[in-house]
Amino acid sequence: MTADPLFYEIFKEIPELFFELIGQPEKDPSIYKFSAPEIKQRGFRLDGLLSTNEAYPHEPIYFIEAQSYKDDNFYNQFVAKIILYLTQYQPPNEEWYAMVIYDTKSHEGNYPKYLNFFLPNLSRFYLDELAKTPNQSLAVGVMRLIVEQKSQEKTGELARQLIGQAQQELTDATLEEKVLEFIKAIVIDKFANLSREELEAMLKLDSLRKSKVYQEAFGEGFEEGALATKLETIPTLMRLGLSIEQIAESLKLDVETVRKNTQQ
Repeated sequence: MTADPLFYEIFKEIPELFFELIGQPEKDPSIYKFSAPEIKQRGFRLDGLLSTNEAYPHEPIYFIEAQSYKDDNFYNQFVAKIILYLTQYQPPNEEWYAMVIYDTKSHEGNYPKYLNFFLPNLSRFYLDELAKTPNQSLAVGVMRLIVEQKSQEKTGELARQLIGQAQQELTDATLEEKVLEFIKAIVIDKFANLSREELEAMLKLDSLRKSKVYQEAFGEGFEEGALATKLETIPTLMRLGLSIEQIAESLKLDVETVRKNTQQ
């Protein structure tokens, strides 16, 4: 999983963190719905949109883009997509804002002067700079974790810090669970090669087995499915001329398991 989809998963499942990031934590996230609507002309698609239903026309809608590489044509395309969306969908909302989240300020491309009309509606957030501010918000921390490129030790340290921060700051039990699951999901995605025990040690957790995200990614159901896939591969490898020992080594299975499945 790459960084961008994780950002949009946050905005879809935990819009509270988005509103915290933009400095409007008082917003009611329940009136918003996250989507990625297609724009017919030129095959454009918005990466992220937080929109309200028609009962809340006085609340703004938010166009969201997460950018982790430099693209001098980015703003041209972003503005074009927004204008096309407003033209085609004609939302009832009286206001709209465009939000761009950069992992680092160095990844912001050229902003053409002919797009200055767009500036009053544009806000830009640079996670590398926000990370330097004292009392970093939970939202910034979680988004930093997504783009964290440092060592396993540093990533684990940041994840543990965020878990503690979420447990301390969030009073809504459902929201706290969502945030904790998301933090675990980011770490599991970054270090899919680690065992459950290694992930538990990194996060300093007693167990990940009860974690929904772990069960979906690495739990017993996943392991059973992975084993079934390996067993289905054995006949094909036999037809290719591999020995039982070679198949066992390549699939990381014991020889006896391979032998039994060649006799079925």
